[in-house]
Parts: sequence; C-alpha cells; structure tokens
Amino acid sequence: MSAPAPVEARCDHCKQTRPLFLYEPDHGHLGASQFTCRWCTREKQPLLCVRCYDTEALLEENDPIINQDAETMRQICEGNARAIAREGAVKATCDGIAEATRTAEESAS
Repeated sequence: MSAPAPVEARCDHCKQTRPLFLYEPDHGHLGASQFTCRWCTREKQPLLCVRCYDTEALLEENDPIINQDAETMRQICEGNARAIAREGAVKATCDGIAEATRTAEESAS
C-alpha cells in the first residue's frame, strides 16, 4: 500500500501551489484564555506549504509574547507546587497532632 499523495493547493502565505497542511501552533493546550498569540486570535488558521510553515514556526518560536507567557506559566506552576507541598506539610502536622492527642487520651483512660 502506498502513502496517499499530499494535497496540493495554493499556500495562503506565498500564494504558490504546493503540498499544504493546516498550520497549528504548538501551544494553547493549557486552556488559559489570558495567554494568546497572533495565531490563537485568528478566526481561520492559514494553509501553509512546508517552507512557509517553517518560517511561521520560527517566528512563533521567537515571539516574545509566547516566551513571556511560557515564563509566566512556569512561575504559576512552581507556585502551585509550593502550595501543594505546604498543604501536605500542614496535613502531616495536623495528623501528627491528632495521633498524639488520641494516644494521650487512650493512655489517660
């Protein structure tokens, strides 16, 4: 069985007829609506040839807004990890106090 032939159409960027695919940026999976870029805000994603895709991917990779969003998300994730660790420590302390209290009550009776 041979692989299907690529679909050829006019590239939305260079306007030449070439094998095309739908460009989809490699982000947006976090579901955070406040983090947007020039691709996510478009109503319709462009059809791009491989050459134009590479150009657009490089622009996105070097986009300062996306890089800033990535840094912000890193800081949020680190803050969440610290909060979860604090909650675990508080729970362990409370469990220890409860166990000590139960032990003291059992030995007093």
